[in-house]
Amino acid sequence: MSDVSGVTDPESLRRRAVDALLRARERTAGLTDCVDDGELTTQHSALMSPLVWDLAHIGNQEELWLLRTVAGRDAMRPEIDSVYDAFEHPRAERPSLPLLAPAEARVYAADVRGRALDVLERSPLHGTPLLDAAFAFGMVAQHEQQHDETMLITHQLRRGPVALTAPPPPRPTGPAEGVAREVLVPGGPFTMGTSTEPWALDNERPAHHRFVPAFFIDTVPVSNGAYLDFMADGGYADARWWEPEGWAQIRKHDLSAPLFWHREGGQWLRRHFGVVEPVPEDEPVLHVSWYEADAYARWAGRRLPTEAEWEKAARHDPASGRSTRYPWGDADPTPQVANLGQRHLRPAPVGAYAAGASPLGVRQLIGDVWEWTSSDFLPYPGFAAFPYREYSEVFFGSAHKVLRGGSFAVDPVACRGTFRNWDLPVRRQIFAGFRTARDAPDTRHVPGAGVS
Repeated sequence: MSDVSGVTDPESLRRRAVDALLRARERTAGLTDCVDDGELTTQHSALMSPLVWDLAHIGNQEELWLLRTVAGRDAMRPEIDSVYDAFEHPRAERPSLPLLAPAEARVYAADVRGRALDVLERSPLHGTPLLDAAFAFGMVAQHEQQHDETMLITHQLRRGPVALTAPPPPRPTGPAEGVAREVLVPGGPFTMGTSTEPWALDNERPAHHRFVPAFFIDTVPVSNGAYLDFMADGGYADARWWEPEGWAQIRKHDLSAPLFWHREGGQWLRRHFGVVEPVPEDEPVLHVSWYEADAYARWAGRRLPTEAEWEKAARHDPASGRSTRYPWGDADPTPQVANLGQRHLRPAPVGAYAAGASPLGVRQLIGDVWEWTSSDFLPYPGFAAFPYREYSEVFFGSAHKVLRGGSFAVDPVACRGTFRNWDLPVRRQIFAGFRTARDAPDTRHVPGAGVS
Protein backbone atom coordinates (compact mmCIF):
# COMPACT_ATOMS: atom_id res chain seq x y z
CA MET A 1 0.00 0.00 0.00
CA SER A 2 1.00 3.63 -0.34
CA ASP A 3 0.99 4.66 3.31
CA VAL A 4 4.46 5.81 4.32
CA SER A 5 3.39 8.01 7.22
CA GLY A 6 5.44 7.23 10.29
CA VAL A 7 7.61 4.69 8.45
CA THR A 8 11.35 5.31 8.73
CA ASP A 9 12.81 1.83 8.27
CA PRO A 10 14.63 1.83 4.90
CA GLU A 11 13.59 -1.70 4.01
CA SER A 12 9.92 -0.99 4.70
CA LEU A 13 10.14 2.17 2.63
CA ARG A 14 11.84 0.23 -0.14
CA ARG A 15 9.11 -2.39 -0.20
CA ARG A 16 6.41 0.29 -0.30
CA ALA A 17 8.14 2.09 -3.16
CA VAL A 18 8.60 -1.14 -5.12
CA ASP A 19 4.94 -2.01 -4.61
CA ALA A 20 3.80 1.44 -5.78
CA LEU A 21 5.99 1.33 -8.88
CA LEU A 22 5.00 -2.22 -9.86
CA ARG A 23 1.29 -1.52 -9.31
CA ALA A 24 1.51 1.53 -11.54
CA ARG A 25 3.30 -0.36 -14.31
CA GLU A 26 0.79 -3.20 -14.20
CA ARG A 27 -1.97 -0.67 -14.72
CA THR A 28 -0.09 1.08 -17.53
CA ALA A 29 0.32 -2.25 -19.31
CA GLY A 30 -3.38 -3.01 -18.94
CA LEU A 31 -4.34 0.33 -20.47
CA THR A 32 -1.98 -0.02 -23.44
CA ASP A 33 -2.03 -3.77 -24.15
CA CYS A 34 -5.83 -3.88 -24.55
CA VAL A 35 -5.79 -2.09 -27.92
CA ASP A 36 -3.80 -2.53 -31.13
CA ASP A 37 -0.96 -0.32 -32.35
CA GLY A 38 -3.30 1.73 -34.51
CA GLU A 39 -5.37 2.68 -31.48
CA LEU A 40 -2.22 3.50 -29.51
CA THR A 41 -0.91 5.92 -32.13
CA THR A 42 -4.26 7.58 -32.94
CA GLN A 43 -5.22 10.85 -31.27
CA HIS A 44 -8.73 10.06 -30.10
CA SER A 45 -9.39 13.65 -29.03
CA ALA A 46 -7.53 16.93 -29.47
CA LEU A 47 -7.82 17.25 -25.68
CA MET A 48 -5.65 14.19 -25.13
CA SER A 49 -2.33 12.74 -26.28
CA PRO A 50 -2.05 9.50 -28.25
CA LEU A 51 -1.77 6.66 -25.75
CA VAL A 52 1.71 5.83 -27.01
CA TRP A 53 2.91 9.34 -26.09
CA ASP A 54 1.81 8.82 -22.48
CA LEU A 55 3.56 5.45 -22.38
CA ALA A 56 6.94 6.82 -23.47
CA HIS A 57 6.51 10.01 -21.43
CA ILE A 58 6.10 7.88 -18.30
CA GLY A 59 9.43 6.20 -19.05
CA ASN A 60 11.15 9.47 -19.91
CA GLN A 61 10.12 11.16 -16.66
CA GLU A 62 11.19 8.11 -14.67
CA GLU A 63 14.57 8.20 -16.37
CA LEU A 64 14.95 11.94 -15.75
CA TRP A 65 14.23 11.76 -12.01
CA LEU A 66 15.38 8.34 -10.88
CA LEU A 67 18.29 7.58 -13.21
CA ARG A 68 19.71 11.00 -14.07
CA THR A 69 18.80 13.14 -11.04
CA VAL A 70 18.90 10.61 -8.19
CA ALA A 71 21.53 8.19 -9.55
CA GLY A 72 23.53 10.70 -11.61
CA ARG A 73 23.58 8.50 -14.72
CA ASP A 74 23.92 9.68 -18.32
CA ALA A 75 20.82 10.11 -20.45
CA MET A 76 19.73 6.95 -22.24
CA ARG A 77 17.87 8.68 -25.08
CA PRO A 78 18.62 12.43 -24.90
CA GLU A 79 17.19 12.96 -28.38
CA ILE A 80 13.64 12.21 -27.17
CA ASP A 81 13.60 14.58 -24.20
CA SER A 82 12.03 17.39 -26.22
CA VAL A 83 9.42 15.07 -27.76
CA TYR A 84 8.14 14.03 -24.33
CA ASP A 85 8.35 17.41 -22.63
CA ALA A 86 4.74 18.13 -21.69
CA PHE A 87 5.36 21.89 -21.49
CA GLU A 88 7.08 22.16 -24.84
CA HIS A 89 4.37 20.51 -26.93
CA PRO A 90 0.61 20.96 -26.37
CA ARG A 91 -1.44 17.79 -26.63
CA ALA A 92 -2.95 18.76 -29.97
CA GLU A 93 0.54 18.84 -31.56
CA ARG A 94 1.85 15.55 -30.20
CA PRO A 95 0.66 13.23 -33.02
CA SER A 96 2.93 15.14 -35.43
CA LEU A 97 6.05 14.56 -33.31
CA PRO A 98 8.57 11.77 -34.02
CA LEU A 99 7.10 9.50 -31.37
CA LEU A 100 8.55 6.13 -30.47
CA ALA A 101 6.55 3.31 -32.02
CA PRO A 102 4.55 1.21 -29.55
CA ALA A 103 7.05 -1.67 -29.42
CA GLU A 104 9.97 0.72 -29.00
CA ALA A 105 8.13 2.71 -26.32
CA ARG A 106 7.44 -0.49 -24.36
CA VAL A 107 11.07 -1.58 -24.55
CA TYR A 108 12.30 1.86 -23.48
CA ALA A 109 9.89 2.11 -20.52
CA ALA A 110 10.77 -1.43 -19.40
CA ASP A 111 14.52 -0.75 -19.67
CA VAL A 112 14.14 2.41 -17.57
CA ARG A 113 12.06 0.54 -14.99
CA GLY A 114 14.61 -2.22 -14.60
CA ARG A 115 17.38 0.28 -13.99
CA ALA A 116 15.20 2.34 -11.64
CA LEU A 117 14.48 -0.70 -9.48
CA ASP A 118 18.21 -1.32 -9.30
CA VAL A 119 18.71 2.29 -8.14
CA LEU A 120 15.98 1.84 -5.54
CA GLU A 121 17.62 -1.34 -4.25
CA ARG A 122 20.96 0.44 -3.78
CA SER A 123 19.74 3.82 -2.50
CA PRO A 124 20.06 4.70 1.21
CA LEU A 125 16.67 6.52 1.14
CA HIS A 126 17.99 9.37 3.23
CA GLY A 127 20.43 12.23 2.96
CA THR A 128 18.76 14.42 0.34
CA PRO A 129 15.18 15.73 -0.01
CA LEU A 130 14.61 13.50 -3.04
CA LEU A 131 15.82 10.38 -1.24
CA ASP A 132 14.30 11.04 2.18
CA ALA A 133 11.49 8.52 2.79
CA ALA A 134 11.89 7.40 -0.86
CA PHE A 135 10.17 10.61 -1.99
CA ALA A 136 11.50 10.53 -5.57
CA PHE A 137 10.23 6.98 -6.08
CA GLY A 138 6.84 7.86 -4.61
CA MET A 139 6.69 10.94 -6.83
CA VAL A 140 7.41 8.85 -9.94
CA ALA A 141 4.77 6.28 -8.96
CA GLN A 142 2.23 9.08 -8.50
CA HIS A 143 3.21 10.59 -11.86
CA GLU A 144 2.64 7.27 -13.63
CA GLN A 145 -0.72 6.75 -11.93
CA GLN A 146 -1.79 10.26 -12.90
CA HIS A 147 -1.00 9.46 -16.52
CA ASP A 148 -2.85 6.16 -16.16
CA GLU A 149 -5.92 8.19 -15.21
CA THR A 150 -5.29 10.40 -18.23
CA MET A 151 -5.09 7.31 -20.44
CA LEU A 152 -8.34 6.04 -18.94
CA ILE A 153 -9.95 9.34 -19.94
CA THR A 154 -8.64 8.73 -23.47
CA HIS A 155 -10.28 5.29 -23.41
CA GLN A 156 -13.57 6.95 -22.49
CA LEU A 157 -13.19 9.38 -25.39
CA ARG A 158 -12.18 6.80 -27.99
CA ARG A 159 -14.69 5.26 -30.35
CA GLY A 160 -14.56 1.59 -31.20
CA PRO A 161 -14.93 -1.84 -29.63
CA VAL A 162 -15.05 -2.19 -25.86
CA ALA A 163 -11.48 -2.57 -24.58
CA LEU A 164 -11.89 -2.39 -20.80
CA THR A 165 -14.21 -4.18 -18.43
CA ALA A 166 -14.55 -4.34 -14.64
CA PRO A 167 -17.11 -5.58 -12.11
CA PRO A 168 -19.67 -3.10 -10.81
CA PRO A 169 -18.97 -1.31 -7.52
CA PRO A 170 -20.87 -2.28 -4.38
CA ARG A 171 -24.29 -0.87 -3.72
CA PRO A 172 -25.11 0.99 -0.50
CA THR A 173 -25.97 -1.12 2.51
CA GLY A 174 -28.46 -0.19 5.20
CA PRO A 175 -31.66 1.88 4.93
CA ALA A 176 -31.36 4.95 2.72
CA GLU A 177 -33.75 6.88 4.94
CA GLY A 178 -31.12 6.77 7.70
CA VAL A 179 -28.72 8.98 5.74
CA ALA A 180 -29.24 12.71 6.21
CA ARG A 181 -29.18 14.90 3.10
CA GLU A 182 -26.67 17.28 4.66
CA VAL A 183 -24.65 17.68 7.84
CA LEU A 184 -23.49 20.69 9.79
CA VAL A 185 -19.75 21.20 10.00
CA PRO A 186 -19.18 23.41 13.06
CA GLY A 187 -17.23 26.63 12.66
CA GLY A 188 -13.71 26.93 13.99
CA PRO A 189 -10.08 26.29 13.11
CA PHE A 190 -8.58 23.12 11.70
CA THR A 191 -5.24 22.01 10.28
CA MET A 192 -5.23 22.15 6.49
CA GLY A 193 -2.53 20.60 4.32
CA THR A 194 0.35 18.50 5.60
CA SER A 195 3.95 18.77 6.71
CA THR A 196 4.29 15.09 7.69
CA GLU A 197 2.96 13.00 4.77
CA PRO A 198 6.25 11.88 3.17
CA TRP A 199 4.97 11.50 -0.38
CA ALA A 200 2.72 14.59 -0.37
CA LEU A 201 3.44 16.90 -3.29
CA ASP A 202 4.49 20.52 -2.97
CA ASN A 203 1.02 22.10 -3.33
CA GLU A 204 -0.25 20.06 -0.34
CA ARG A 205 2.33 21.70 1.91
CA PRO A 206 2.82 23.10 4.47
CA ALA A 207 0.26 22.31 7.16
CA HIS A 208 -1.34 25.50 8.44
CA HIS A 209 -4.27 26.55 10.60
CA ARG A 210 -7.40 27.71 8.80
CA PHE A 211 -10.55 29.14 10.37
CA VAL A 212 -13.71 28.01 8.59
CA PRO A 213 -17.14 29.37 9.58
CA ALA A 214 -19.92 26.84 10.13
CA PHE A 215 -21.49 25.40 6.99
CA PHE A 216 -23.72 22.60 5.79
CA ILE A 217 -22.44 20.11 3.21
CA ASP A 218 -24.14 17.31 1.27
CA THR A 219 -23.57 13.88 2.76
CA VAL A 220 -23.20 12.40 -0.74
CA PRO A 221 -22.27 13.71 -4.20
CA VAL A 222 -25.03 15.07 -6.42
CA SER A 223 -26.63 12.17 -8.32
CA ASN A 224 -27.58 11.83 -11.96
CA GLY A 225 -31.21 11.78 -10.88
CA ALA A 226 -30.89 15.11 -9.08
CA TYR A 227 -29.05 16.56 -12.05
CA LEU A 228 -31.82 15.37 -14.37
CA ASP A 229 -34.22 17.48 -12.29
CA PHE A 230 -32.05 20.53 -13.00
CA MET A 231 -32.12 19.71 -16.71
CA ALA A 232 -35.88 19.10 -16.74
CA ASP A 233 -36.42 22.48 -15.08
CA GLY A 234 -34.67 24.19 -17.97
CA GLY A 235 -31.34 24.62 -16.21
CA TYR A 236 -29.36 24.73 -19.45
CA ALA A 237 -31.70 27.36 -20.91
CA ASP A 238 -31.76 29.82 -18.02
CA ALA A 239 -28.91 32.34 -17.84
CA ARG A 240 -29.74 33.15 -14.20
CA TRP A 241 -27.82 30.13 -12.97
CA TRP A 242 -24.66 30.57 -14.99
CA GLU A 243 -21.44 32.50 -14.71
CA PRO A 244 -21.12 34.67 -17.84
CA GLU A 245 -18.20 32.61 -19.17
CA GLY A 246 -20.12 29.40 -18.55
CA TRP A 247 -23.24 30.71 -20.21
CA ALA A 248 -21.14 31.67 -23.24
CA GLN A 249 -19.81 28.10 -23.41
CA ILE A 250 -23.34 26.67 -23.20
CA ARG A 251 -24.54 28.87 -26.04
CA LYS A 252 -21.42 28.43 -28.19
CA HIS A 253 -21.44 24.63 -28.03
CA ASP A 254 -25.23 24.16 -27.67
CA LEU A 255 -24.82 22.12 -24.49
CA SER A 256 -27.86 20.61 -22.79
CA ALA A 257 -26.49 17.71 -20.74
CA PRO A 258 -23.26 16.30 -19.28
CA LEU A 259 -20.64 15.06 -21.73
CA PHE A 260 -21.39 11.66 -23.33
CA TRP A 261 -25.16 11.99 -22.68
CA HIS A 262 -27.78 12.02 -25.42
CA ARG A 263 -31.56 11.74 -25.53
CA GLU A 264 -33.21 8.96 -27.49
CA GLY A 265 -36.89 8.02 -27.51
CA GLY A 266 -37.65 10.10 -24.45
CA GLN A 267 -34.82 8.54 -22.44
CA TRP A 268 -31.42 9.87 -21.50
CA LEU A 269 -28.57 7.55 -22.46
CA ARG A 270 -24.82 7.81 -21.99
CA ARG A 271 -21.77 6.29 -23.65
CA HIS A 272 -19.51 4.78 -21.01
CA PHE A 273 -16.27 3.09 -22.12
CA GLY A 274 -17.84 2.02 -25.40
CA VAL A 275 -21.17 0.86 -23.93
CA VAL A 276 -24.35 2.87 -24.44
CA GLU A 277 -26.64 2.55 -21.43
CA PRO A 278 -29.50 4.37 -19.70
CA VAL A 279 -28.20 7.06 -17.38
CA PRO A 280 -28.09 5.43 -13.91
CA GLU A 281 -30.00 7.88 -11.74
CA ASP A 282 -28.46 6.70 -8.47
CA GLU A 283 -24.83 7.26 -9.48
CA PRO A 284 -22.98 10.55 -8.87
CA VAL A 285 -23.18 12.80 -11.90
CA LEU A 286 -20.00 12.58 -13.96
CA HIS A 287 -18.33 14.56 -16.76
CA VAL A 288 -19.63 17.99 -15.82
CA SER A 289 -17.59 21.18 -15.96
CA TRP A 290 -17.12 23.57 -13.07
CA TYR A 291 -19.61 25.89 -14.75
CA GLU A 292 -22.24 23.12 -14.83
CA ALA A 293 -21.59 22.23 -11.19
CA ASP A 294 -21.82 25.87 -10.16
CA ALA A 295 -25.03 26.39 -12.15
CA TYR A 296 -26.70 23.38 -10.55
CA ALA A 297 -25.72 24.59 -7.08
CA ARG A 298 -27.22 28.03 -7.76
CA TRP A 299 -30.40 26.46 -9.13
CA ALA A 300 -30.67 24.35 -5.96
CA GLY A 301 -30.28 27.44 -3.77
CA ARG A 302 -26.87 26.30 -2.63
CA ARG A 303 -23.24 26.72 -3.67
CA LEU A 304 -20.09 24.70 -4.23
CA PRO A 305 -17.98 24.20 -1.10
CA THR A 306 -14.69 26.04 -0.85
CA GLU A 307 -11.55 23.96 -0.86
CA ALA A 308 -11.03 24.61 2.84
CA GLU A 309 -14.61 23.56 3.60
CA TRP A 310 -14.18 20.38 1.60
CA GLU A 311 -10.96 19.46 3.41
CA LYS A 312 -12.41 20.24 6.83
CA ALA A 313 -15.40 18.01 6.09
CA ALA A 314 -13.03 15.27 4.93
CA ARG A 315 -10.31 15.44 7.58
CA HIS A 316 -11.42 17.22 10.74
CA ASP A 317 -12.37 15.00 13.66
CA PRO A 318 -14.48 17.10 16.06
CA ALA A 319 -13.92 14.66 18.94
CA SER A 320 -10.13 14.87 18.91
CA GLY A 321 -9.71 18.22 17.15
CA ARG A 322 -7.09 16.74 14.81
CA SER A 323 -6.96 16.36 11.05
CA THR A 324 -6.78 12.76 9.89
CA ARG A 325 -5.25 11.45 6.69
CA TYR A 326 -8.61 10.30 5.35
CA PRO A 327 -12.26 10.74 6.34
CA TRP A 328 -12.28 7.35 8.10
CA GLY A 329 -9.01 7.94 9.95
CA ASP A 330 -5.33 7.38 9.26
CA ALA A 331 -5.39 3.85 7.81
CA ASP A 332 -4.72 3.15 4.16
CA PRO A 333 -7.70 2.96 1.79
CA THR A 334 -9.21 -0.50 1.30
CA PRO A 335 -11.96 -1.73 -1.04
CA GLN A 336 -14.37 -1.48 1.91
CA VAL A 337 -14.00 2.29 2.39
CA ALA A 338 -13.48 3.85 -1.06
CA ASN A 339 -13.83 3.27 -4.80
CA LEU A 340 -10.25 3.76 -6.02
CA GLY A 341 -7.65 2.18 -8.28
CA GLN A 342 -9.79 1.40 -11.34
CA ARG A 343 -11.20 -1.68 -9.61
CA HIS A 344 -14.52 -0.54 -11.06
CA LEU A 345 -15.07 1.54 -14.18
CA ARG A 346 -17.77 3.72 -12.68
CA PRO A 347 -18.72 5.53 -9.48
CA ALA A 348 -20.61 3.57 -6.86
CA PRO A 349 -24.22 4.63 -6.23
CA VAL A 350 -24.62 7.58 -3.88
CA GLY A 351 -24.62 6.47 -0.27
CA ALA A 352 -22.14 3.63 -0.75
CA TYR A 353 -19.07 3.03 1.42
CA ALA A 354 -20.60 3.76 4.81
CA ALA A 355 -17.37 2.46 6.38
CA GLY A 356 -15.49 5.30 4.68
CA ALA A 357 -17.64 8.11 6.07
CA SER A 358 -16.18 10.99 8.02
CA PRO A 359 -16.92 11.39 11.76
CA LEU A 360 -19.79 13.73 10.81
CA GLY A 361 -21.26 11.16 8.42
CA VAL A 362 -20.16 12.59 5.05
CA ARG A 363 -19.74 9.76 2.53
CA GLN A 364 -17.74 9.18 -0.65
CA LEU A 365 -15.35 12.07 -0.07
CA ILE A 366 -12.52 9.86 -1.35
CA GLY A 367 -12.93 8.03 -4.65
CA ASP A 368 -15.91 7.74 -7.02
CA VAL A 369 -15.73 11.25 -8.57
CA TRP A 370 -13.42 14.22 -8.37
CA GLU A 371 -15.38 17.03 -6.73
CA TRP A 372 -15.28 20.59 -8.00
CA THR A 373 -14.84 23.27 -5.34
CA SER A 374 -15.44 27.00 -5.65
CA SER A 375 -11.77 27.82 -4.99
CA ASP A 376 -9.06 28.96 -7.36
CA PHE A 377 -5.83 26.95 -7.34
CA LEU A 378 -3.54 28.99 -5.09
CA PRO A 379 -0.47 28.23 -2.95
CA TYR A 380 -0.70 27.70 0.77
CA PRO A 381 1.07 30.16 3.10
CA GLY A 382 4.73 29.19 3.13
CA PHE A 383 4.55 27.22 -0.13
CA ALA A 384 7.89 26.22 -1.66
CA ALA A 385 8.12 24.62 -5.10
CA PHE A 386 9.70 21.15 -5.00
CA PRO A 387 11.29 19.56 -6.86
CA TYR A 388 10.33 21.68 -9.89
CA ARG A 389 8.16 24.75 -10.49
CA GLU A 390 6.22 23.19 -13.34
CA TYR A 391 4.35 20.70 -11.16
CA SER A 392 2.25 23.31 -9.33
CA GLU A 393 3.55 26.84 -9.29
CA VAL A 394 3.02 27.68 -12.95
CA PHE A 395 -0.68 26.80 -12.61
CA PHE A 396 -1.45 28.98 -9.60
CA GLY A 397 -4.00 31.72 -10.20
CA SER A 398 -7.63 32.28 -11.11
CA ALA A 399 -7.57 30.29 -14.36
CA HIS A 400 -7.82 26.89 -12.65
CA LYS A 401 -10.35 25.57 -10.15
CA VAL A 402 -9.53 23.03 -7.45
CA LEU A 403 -10.96 19.52 -7.43
CA ARG A 404 -10.74 17.24 -4.41
CA GLY A 405 -11.22 13.64 -3.36
CA GLY A 406 -10.13 11.56 -6.33
CA SER A 407 -12.27 9.30 -8.50
CA PHE A 408 -12.68 5.62 -9.31
CA ALA A 409 -9.80 6.18 -11.75
CA VAL A 410 -7.31 7.32 -9.09
CA ASP A 411 -4.85 4.99 -7.39
CA PRO A 412 -4.46 5.29 -3.60
CA VAL A 413 -0.85 6.40 -4.02
CA ALA A 414 -2.13 9.59 -5.68
CA CYS A 415 -5.12 10.22 -3.43
CA ARG A 416 -5.36 11.37 0.19
CA GLY A 417 -7.25 13.90 2.25
CA THR A 418 -4.74 16.62 1.41
CA PHE A 419 -4.33 15.82 -2.31
CA ARG A 420 -5.16 18.74 -4.62
CA ASN A 421 -6.15 18.46 -8.27
CA TRP A 422 -6.92 21.38 -10.56
CA ASP A 423 -8.25 22.02 -14.04
CA LEU A 424 -9.81 24.65 -16.25
CA PRO A 425 -13.48 25.31 -15.41
CA VAL A 426 -14.58 24.29 -18.94
CA ARG A 427 -13.18 20.76 -18.68
CA ARG A 428 -15.76 17.98 -18.97
CA GLN A 429 -13.80 14.91 -20.07
CA ILE A 430 -12.31 14.41 -16.61
CA PHE A 431 -14.02 12.12 -14.08
CA ALA A 432 -15.50 15.04 -12.16
CA GLY A 433 -18.73 15.56 -10.27
CA PHE A 434 -19.53 17.65 -7.19
CA ARG A 435 -21.48 18.07 -3.98
CA THR A 436 -23.05 21.28 -2.69
CA ALA A 437 -22.89 23.32 0.49
CA ARG A 438 -24.60 26.27 2.14
CA ASP A 439 -23.81 28.78 4.87
CA ALA A 440 -24.87 28.14 8.45
CA PRO A 441 -25.46 30.58 11.29
CA ASP A 442 -22.25 31.12 13.25
CA THR A 443 -21.83 33.87 15.79
CA ARG A 444 -18.15 33.29 16.37
CA HIS A 445 -15.70 35.68 14.77
CA VAL A 446 -11.95 35.53 14.38
CA PRO A 447 -10.45 38.85 13.22
CA GLY A 448 -8.75 38.56 9.87
CA ALA A 449 -9.74 34.92 9.35
CA GLY A 450 -11.80 33.52 6.53
CA VAL A 451 -12.28 30.75 4.04
CA SER A 452 -10.06 30.35 1.02
